[in-house]
Amino acid sequence: MIAIAVDDEILMLGALVSAIKASADIADVYQFSDCDEALNFVRGNSVDIAFLDINMRGMGGLTLAEKIIDACPDCKIVFCTGYEEYAIPAFKLHASGYLLKPVSAKDVQVEIDNIKGIRKKEKLLTVKCFGNFEVFCDGVPLQFGRRKAKELLAYLVNKKGATCNINELCEALWENSEKIEANKVYIRTLIAELNRVLARYDSANILIRKKQNYGVDRTKFECDFYKYLNNDIEAINLYMGEYMNQYSWAELTHAYLEQKKL
Repeated sequence: MIAIAVDDEILMLGALVSAIKASADIADVYQFSDCDEALNFVRGNSVDIAFLDINMRGMGGLTLAEKIIDACPDCKIVFCTGYEEYAIPAFKLHASGYLLKPVSAKDVQVEIDNIKGIRKKEKLLTVKCFGNFEVFCDGVPLQFGRRKAKELLAYLVNKKGATCNINELCEALWENSEKIEANKVYIRTLIAELNRVLARYDSANILIRKKQNYGVDRTKFECDFYKYLNNDIEAINLYMGEYMNQYSWAELTHAYLEQKKL
């Protein structure tokens, strides 16, 4: 496959190109920091897949994608950006994929596999709420780049599939904080981080979004807390009076579990 990578930030472009080159499916990758140069290349060459930043100087990634599709209808578009809110306009262009920065070689390979029609079986995660909150994939703990991203997932699990708006999430994660607007901005960074972490374990579909509300799909993972609520004997025996010990907001659910145990 012939690929192009377009990003007007040189360091990000270099990292993206390195991630693309790691794929055995890519024969050649050509890099551009200018949208017009990239478009001229596509018009004169056969390109199979284009990895495009969205927020660029000049015409920008969304406009560039439209022009690439006009010039080369079979070229697949994968958007790469640090901003989650671009997802909807990206998919309106029928993009083949959407990656949040920083992009890893594994992220790129997943998109290439999807384009090739190889749908890898999603892994079932295991969520542990009794004691400390932990998440495992095939027995290995998930690694979160930010502690608050892990806490965000814990809070959504605690909500049992109910969705929460940004204000509720901020209040839970930063109780009585006066930095309201800053926290609203940062919560979006945490959501993007959480999406990246879950995607690395082929489980991005756990997190659901309905307009500006967020939740989890309870059917996509196993959870001792949920099993306990369904009167699963094994889960009942596992509960030793501790629930998400790291988080103060979990005390209400802990009190409910203690009452239910009586």
